[in-house]
Amino acid sequence: MNLPAPLSWLVDEAGTSPNPERFLADLGRQLVDAGLPLAGGALTLAAPHPIVTQRTWLWHSKTDAVIEALGFAGTVLGQAGRDWLGDLGPTCEATIGETPDNSVLAWAGTRPFTATEAANLNQIARFAAAPLAALAARAALSALLEAYLGRRSAARVQAGALSRSTGETIRAALLCADLRDFTALSEATEPTIVIAALDAWFDRVAGAVHAFGGEVLKFIGDGVLAIFPVTTTATEACEAALRAATAIRAGMAHLDATRASQGLPPLPFGAALHFGDMLWGNIGAADRLDFTAIGPAVNLVSRLEGLCKPLGQNILISGSLAAEAAMPLASLGDHELRGIAEPCAVFTLVET
Repeated sequence: MNLPAPLSWLVDEAGTSPNPERFLADLGRQLVDAGLPLAGGALTLAAPHPIVTQRTWLWHSKTDAVIEALGFAGTVLGQAGRDWLGDLGPTCEATIGETPDNSVLAWAGTRPFTATEAANLNQIARFAAAPLAALAARAALSALLEAYLGRRSAARVQAGALSRSTGETIRAALLCADLRDFTALSEATEPTIVIAALDAWFDRVAGAVHAFGGEVLKFIGDGVLAIFPVTTTATEACEAALRAATAIRAGMAHLDATRASQGLPPLPFGAALHFGDMLWGNIGAADRLDFTAIGPAVNLVSRLEGLCKPLGQNILISGSLAAEAAMPLASLGDHELRGIAEPCAVFTLVET
Protein backbone atom coordinates (compact mmCIF):
# COMPACT_ATOMS: atom_id res chain seq x y z
CA MET A 1 0.00 0.00 0.00
CA ASN A 2 1.25 3.48 -0.88
CA LEU A 3 0.09 6.27 1.49
CA PRO A 4 1.85 9.39 0.15
CA ALA A 5 -1.05 10.24 -2.18
CA PRO A 6 -3.78 10.19 0.52
CA LEU A 7 -1.50 12.03 2.97
CA SER A 8 -0.69 14.66 0.34
CA TRP A 9 -4.40 15.08 -0.35
CA LEU A 10 -5.12 15.55 3.36
CA VAL A 11 -2.38 18.18 3.68
CA ASP A 12 -2.92 20.07 0.41
CA GLU A 13 -6.57 19.67 -0.63
CA ALA A 14 -8.81 18.29 2.11
CA GLY A 15 -9.13 21.69 3.77
CA THR A 16 -11.09 22.95 0.76
CA SER A 17 -13.76 20.20 1.02
CA PRO A 18 -17.16 21.95 1.02
CA ASN A 19 -18.70 19.64 3.62
CA PRO A 20 -18.05 16.47 5.67
CA GLU A 21 -19.95 14.36 3.13
CA ARG A 22 -17.56 15.30 0.34
CA PHE A 23 -14.55 14.94 2.65
CA LEU A 24 -15.46 11.36 3.58
CA ALA A 25 -16.15 10.25 0.02
CA ASP A 26 -12.96 11.83 -1.36
CA LEU A 27 -10.84 10.37 1.44
CA GLY A 28 -12.40 6.94 0.99
CA ARG A 29 -11.60 6.96 -2.73
CA GLN A 30 -8.03 8.08 -2.01
CA LEU A 31 -7.54 5.16 0.37
CA VAL A 32 -9.06 2.59 -2.00
CA ASP A 33 -6.80 3.85 -4.80
CA ALA A 34 -3.86 3.47 -2.39
CA GLY A 35 -4.71 -0.21 -1.92
CA LEU A 36 -6.69 -0.33 1.30
CA PRO A 37 -9.49 -2.97 1.22
CA LEU A 38 -12.33 -0.63 2.25
CA ALA A 39 -16.00 -1.59 2.15
CA GLY A 40 -17.15 1.68 3.68
CA GLY A 41 -16.41 4.52 6.04
CA ALA A 42 -18.14 6.62 8.69
CA LEU A 43 -17.41 10.10 9.95
CA THR A 44 -19.16 11.44 13.07
CA LEU A 45 -19.00 15.02 14.30
CA ALA A 46 -20.56 16.42 17.46
CA ALA A 47 -23.28 18.97 16.70
CA PRO A 48 -24.12 21.98 18.91
CA HIS A 49 -27.86 21.84 18.27
CA PRO A 50 -30.98 21.96 20.49
CA ILE A 51 -32.01 18.44 19.44
CA VAL A 52 -29.35 16.83 17.26
CA THR A 53 -26.20 16.02 19.24
CA GLN A 54 -24.20 14.38 16.46
CA ARG A 55 -24.18 13.93 12.69
CA THR A 56 -22.76 10.84 11.02
CA TRP A 57 -21.93 10.45 7.33
CA LEU A 58 -21.81 6.90 5.95
CA TRP A 59 -19.89 6.11 2.76
CA HIS A 60 -20.24 2.89 0.74
CA SER A 61 -17.22 2.08 -1.42
CA LYS A 62 -19.15 0.11 -4.07
CA THR A 63 -21.66 2.85 -4.84
CA ASP A 64 -19.61 5.85 -3.68
CA ALA A 65 -22.87 7.05 -2.09
CA VAL A 66 -22.93 8.96 1.20
CA ILE A 67 -25.95 9.09 3.49
CA GLU A 68 -26.38 11.01 6.73
CA ALA A 69 -27.64 9.77 10.09
CA LEU A 70 -28.57 12.04 13.00
CA GLY A 71 -27.93 11.26 16.65
CA PHE A 72 -29.90 12.65 19.56
CA ALA A 73 -29.41 13.08 23.30
CA GLY A 74 -28.24 9.88 24.97
CA THR A 75 -26.70 8.44 21.80
CA VAL A 76 -23.07 7.32 22.11
CA LEU A 77 -20.85 9.35 19.79
CA GLY A 78 -20.18 7.39 16.62
CA GLN A 79 -22.54 4.51 17.42
CA ALA A 80 -24.54 4.90 14.20
CA GLY A 81 -21.32 4.51 12.21
CA ARG A 82 -20.23 1.47 14.20
CA ASP A 83 -23.57 -0.26 13.72
CA TRP A 84 -23.65 0.46 9.98
CA LEU A 85 -20.03 -0.49 9.32
CA GLY A 86 -20.41 -3.68 11.36
CA ASP A 87 -22.81 -4.98 8.71
CA LEU A 88 -20.25 -4.33 5.94
CA GLY A 89 -17.23 -6.10 7.38
CA PRO A 90 -14.43 -5.99 9.97
CA THR A 91 -13.99 -2.48 11.34
CA CYS A 92 -11.18 -0.16 12.36
CA GLU A 93 -11.90 3.01 14.32
CA ALA A 94 -9.41 5.84 14.56
CA THR A 95 -9.07 8.69 17.02
CA ILE A 96 -9.17 12.14 15.41
CA GLY A 97 -6.33 14.23 16.79
CA GLU A 98 -6.90 15.09 20.45
CA THR A 99 -10.70 15.37 20.29
CA PRO A 100 -12.06 11.81 20.52
CA ASP A 101 -15.18 13.16 22.28
CA ASN A 102 -16.06 15.35 19.30
CA SER A 103 -15.27 13.32 16.19
CA VAL A 104 -14.89 9.71 15.13
CA LEU A 105 -13.53 8.32 11.86
CA ALA A 106 -14.08 4.60 11.27
CA TRP A 107 -13.75 2.14 8.40
CA ALA A 108 -15.03 -1.30 7.40
CA GLY A 109 -12.88 -3.66 5.37
CA THR A 110 -13.70 -6.22 2.73
CA ARG A 111 -11.54 -8.48 4.89
CA PRO A 112 -9.88 -8.12 8.30
CA PHE A 113 -7.30 -5.32 8.35
CA THR A 114 -3.68 -6.32 8.88
CA ALA A 115 -1.70 -4.68 11.66
CA THR A 116 0.07 -2.53 9.07
CA GLU A 117 -3.21 -1.44 7.47
CA ALA A 118 -4.69 -0.55 10.86
CA ALA A 119 -1.56 1.48 11.69
CA ASN A 120 -1.84 3.27 8.35
CA LEU A 121 -5.48 4.14 9.04
CA ASN A 122 -4.46 5.61 12.38
CA GLN A 123 -1.79 7.64 10.61
CA ILE A 124 -4.47 8.87 8.19
CA ALA A 125 -6.58 9.94 11.17
CA ARG A 126 -3.70 12.00 12.59
CA PHE A 127 -3.31 13.85 9.28
CA ALA A 128 -7.09 14.24 9.01
CA ALA A 129 -7.29 16.10 12.33
CA ALA A 130 -6.50 19.56 10.93
CA PRO A 131 -8.92 19.61 7.95
CA LEU A 132 -11.60 17.92 10.06
CA ALA A 133 -11.26 20.59 12.74
CA ALA A 134 -12.04 23.23 10.13
CA LEU A 135 -14.92 21.17 8.73
CA ALA A 136 -16.33 20.59 12.21
CA ALA A 137 -16.22 24.32 12.94
CA ARG A 138 -18.07 25.10 9.71
CA ALA A 139 -20.62 22.34 10.35
CA ALA A 140 -21.18 23.62 13.89
CA LEU A 141 -21.70 27.16 12.64
CA SER A 142 -24.13 25.91 9.99
CA ALA A 143 -26.11 23.93 12.58
CA LEU A 144 -26.36 26.93 14.91
CA LEU A 145 -27.37 29.32 12.14
CA GLU A 146 -30.04 26.94 10.87
CA ALA A 147 -31.40 26.41 14.38
CA TYR A 148 -31.78 30.15 15.02
CA LEU A 149 -32.30 31.62 11.55
CA GLY A 150 -33.81 28.80 9.50
CA ARG A 151 -32.38 27.05 6.47
CA ARG A 152 -32.88 29.84 3.91
CA SER A 153 -31.55 32.68 6.06
CA ALA A 154 -28.63 30.60 7.33
CA ALA A 155 -27.58 29.87 3.76
CA ARG A 156 -27.70 33.57 2.90
CA VAL A 157 -25.57 34.52 5.91
CA GLN A 158 -23.00 31.84 5.14
CA ALA A 159 -22.88 32.99 1.52
CA GLY A 160 -22.00 36.48 2.74
CA ALA A 161 -25.35 38.17 1.96
CA LEU A 162 -25.03 40.58 4.89
CA SER A 163 -25.90 43.89 3.25
CA ARG A 164 -28.88 45.77 4.59
CA SER A 165 -31.92 46.28 2.31
CA THR A 166 -31.17 43.26 0.14
CA GLY A 167 -33.45 40.31 -0.42
CA GLU A 168 -35.07 37.87 -2.81
CA THR A 169 -38.55 37.52 -4.25
CA ILE A 170 -40.04 34.11 -3.50
CA ARG A 171 -43.11 32.69 -5.21
CA ALA A 172 -44.65 30.35 -2.69
CA ALA A 173 -47.60 29.07 -0.75
CA LEU A 174 -47.57 30.93 2.56
CA LEU A 175 -48.81 29.61 5.89
CA CYS A 176 -49.51 31.94 8.81
CA ALA A 177 -50.66 30.42 12.10
CA ASP A 178 -51.00 31.41 15.72
CA LEU A 179 -52.72 30.40 18.93
CA ARG A 180 -56.01 32.04 19.85
CA ASP A 181 -56.44 33.75 23.22
CA PHE A 182 -52.91 32.84 24.19
CA THR A 183 -52.29 36.16 25.95
CA ALA A 184 -55.03 35.40 28.46
CA LEU A 185 -53.73 31.87 28.95
CA SER A 186 -50.17 33.09 29.52
CA GLU A 187 -51.30 35.65 32.11
CA ALA A 188 -53.05 32.97 34.16
CA THR A 189 -50.47 30.19 33.82
CA GLU A 190 -47.02 29.49 35.22
CA PRO A 191 -44.26 30.57 32.77
CA THR A 192 -42.80 27.06 32.57
CA ILE A 193 -46.19 25.67 31.54
CA VAL A 194 -46.60 28.46 28.99
CA ILE A 195 -43.21 27.68 27.46
CA ALA A 196 -44.02 23.95 27.32
CA ALA A 197 -47.31 24.75 25.55
CA LEU A 198 -45.53 26.98 23.03
CA ASP A 199 -42.90 24.33 22.35
CA ALA A 200 -45.60 21.70 21.79
CA TRP A 201 -47.48 24.02 19.43
CA PHE A 202 -44.38 24.95 17.45
CA ASP A 203 -43.35 21.28 17.23
CA ARG A 204 -46.67 20.42 15.56
CA VAL A 205 -46.50 23.31 13.11
CA ALA A 206 -42.82 23.07 12.22
CA GLY A 207 -42.95 19.27 12.06
CA ALA A 208 -45.83 19.39 9.58
CA VAL A 209 -44.23 22.16 7.52
CA HIS A 210 -40.90 20.37 7.24
CA ALA A 211 -42.53 16.99 6.56
CA PHE A 212 -44.07 18.40 3.39
CA GLY A 213 -41.05 20.28 2.12
CA GLY A 214 -41.80 23.71 3.56
CA GLU A 215 -39.64 26.03 5.61
CA VAL A 216 -40.41 27.96 8.77
CA LEU A 217 -39.24 31.52 8.23
CA LYS A 218 -40.10 33.11 11.56
CA PHE A 219 -41.56 32.55 15.01
CA ILE A 220 -43.28 35.73 16.20
CA GLY A 221 -44.63 35.42 19.74
CA ASP A 222 -47.03 32.48 19.44
CA GLY A 223 -47.21 32.91 15.65
CA VAL A 224 -45.47 31.14 12.80
CA LEU A 225 -44.79 32.18 9.21
CA ALA A 226 -43.82 29.37 6.85
CA ILE A 227 -43.49 29.00 3.10
CA PHE A 228 -43.64 26.26 0.50
CA PRO A 229 -41.59 27.68 -2.38
CA VAL A 230 -42.48 26.81 -5.97
CA THR A 231 -39.72 24.48 -7.14
CA THR A 232 -41.65 22.65 -9.87
CA THR A 233 -45.27 23.76 -10.17
CA ALA A 234 -47.55 26.07 -8.21
CA THR A 235 -49.99 23.21 -7.71
CA GLU A 236 -47.34 21.07 -6.03
CA ALA A 237 -46.41 23.87 -3.62
CA CYS A 238 -50.05 24.59 -2.77
CA GLU A 239 -50.89 20.93 -2.27
CA ALA A 240 -47.90 20.58 0.07
CA ALA A 241 -49.16 23.54 2.11
CA LEU A 242 -52.65 22.03 2.32
CA ARG A 243 -51.29 18.66 3.45
CA ALA A 244 -49.20 20.43 6.10
CA ALA A 245 -52.29 22.30 7.34
CA THR A 246 -54.18 19.02 7.56
CA ALA A 247 -51.30 17.52 9.56
CA ILE A 248 -51.22 20.52 11.90
CA ARG A 249 -54.92 20.12 12.62
CA ALA A 250 -54.50 16.41 13.35
CA GLY A 251 -51.45 17.06 15.51
CA MET A 252 -53.22 19.72 17.54
CA ALA A 253 -56.27 17.51 18.05
CA HIS A 254 -53.98 14.85 19.51
CA LEU A 255 -52.20 17.44 21.66
CA ASP A 256 -55.50 18.79 22.99
CA ALA A 257 -56.57 15.27 23.95
CA THR A 258 -53.30 14.79 25.82
CA ARG A 259 -53.68 18.14 27.57
CA ALA A 260 -57.27 17.29 28.56
CA SER A 261 -56.03 14.08 30.22
CA GLN A 262 -53.61 16.25 32.23
CA GLY A 263 -56.33 18.70 33.28
CA LEU A 264 -55.02 21.42 30.96
CA PRO A 265 -57.12 23.57 28.61
CA PRO A 266 -57.01 23.05 24.82
CA LEU A 267 -54.89 25.24 22.56
CA PRO A 268 -57.22 26.65 19.90
CA PHE A 269 -55.40 27.94 16.84
CA GLY A 270 -55.95 29.62 13.53
CA ALA A 271 -54.01 29.04 10.31
CA ALA A 272 -54.30 30.71 6.92
CA LEU A 273 -52.90 29.71 3.54
CA HIS A 274 -52.28 31.99 0.58
CA PHE A 275 -50.33 31.83 -2.68
CA GLY A 276 -48.28 34.67 -4.12
CA ASP A 277 -44.98 36.53 -4.21
CA MET A 278 -43.17 37.79 -1.12
CA LEU A 279 -39.89 39.57 -0.50
CA TRP A 280 -37.57 37.91 1.99
CA GLY A 281 -35.23 40.71 2.89
CA ASN A 282 -32.29 41.60 5.12
CA ILE A 283 -33.70 44.57 6.99
CA GLY A 284 -32.89 46.45 10.19
CA ALA A 285 -30.52 48.88 11.84
CA ALA A 286 -26.95 49.35 10.73
CA ASP A 287 -25.63 47.06 13.46
CA ARG A 288 -28.64 44.76 14.05
CA LEU A 289 -30.22 43.00 11.10
CA ASP A 290 -33.05 40.52 10.72
CA PHE A 291 -34.59 38.59 7.86
CA THR A 292 -38.15 39.79 7.33
CA ALA A 293 -40.97 38.81 5.00
CA ILE A 294 -42.78 41.74 3.39
CA GLY A 295 -45.22 42.31 0.56
CA PRO A 296 -48.94 42.14 -0.23
CA ALA A 297 -49.03 38.33 0.02
CA VAL A 298 -47.68 38.46 3.59
CA ASN A 299 -50.21 41.12 4.54
CA LEU A 300 -53.08 39.13 3.08
CA VAL A 301 -52.23 35.81 4.73
CA SER A 302 -51.86 37.59 8.08
CA ARG A 303 -55.24 39.31 7.73
CA LEU A 304 -56.85 36.08 6.58
CA GLU A 305 -55.61 34.26 9.67
CA GLY A 306 -57.36 36.89 11.77
CA LEU A 307 -60.65 35.84 10.16
CA CYS A 308 -60.44 32.30 11.57
CA LYS A 309 -62.11 33.12 14.88
CA PRO A 310 -65.01 35.18 13.43
CA LEU A 311 -65.75 32.42 10.90
CA GLY A 312 -65.41 29.63 13.47
CA GLN A 313 -62.72 27.84 11.45
CA ASN A 314 -59.17 26.90 12.37
CA ILE A 315 -57.93 26.74 8.77
CA LEU A 316 -58.75 29.28 6.04
CA ILE A 317 -57.51 29.26 2.45
CA SER A 318 -57.42 32.18 0.03
CA GLY A 319 -58.91 32.03 -3.44
CA SER A 320 -55.41 32.41 -4.93
CA LEU A 321 -54.25 29.19 -3.32
CA ALA A 322 -57.56 27.39 -3.94
CA ALA A 323 -57.24 28.17 -7.66
CA GLU A 324 -53.93 26.26 -7.81
CA ALA A 325 -54.96 23.32 -5.61
CA ALA A 326 -56.25 19.94 -6.72
CA MET A 327 -57.57 19.05 -3.25
CA PRO A 328 -61.35 19.65 -2.88
CA LEU A 329 -62.12 22.68 -0.70
CA ALA A 330 -65.29 24.16 0.77
CA SER A 331 -66.15 27.75 -0.17
CA LEU A 332 -66.99 30.24 2.62
CA GLY A 333 -67.75 33.11 0.23
CA ASP A 334 -66.00 36.45 -0.28
CA HIS A 335 -64.87 38.46 2.73
CA GLU A 336 -63.40 41.89 3.40
CA LEU A 337 -59.96 41.85 4.99
CA ARG A 338 -58.67 44.81 6.96
CA GLY A 339 -56.16 46.77 4.91
CA ILE A 340 -56.79 44.73 1.74
CA ALA A 341 -58.50 46.62 -1.10
CA GLU A 342 -60.36 43.78 -2.77
CA PRO A 343 -62.60 41.17 -1.07
CA CYS A 344 -60.92 37.80 -0.70
CA ALA A 345 -62.54 34.51 -1.72
CA VAL A 346 -62.21 32.27 1.32
CA PHE A 347 -62.20 28.48 1.50
CA THR A 348 -61.59 25.85 4.13
CA LEU A 349 -60.73 22.18 4.21
CA VAL A 350 -63.51 19.72 3.50
CA GLU A 351 -64.45 17.85 6.65
CA THR A 352 -63.78 14.11 6.48
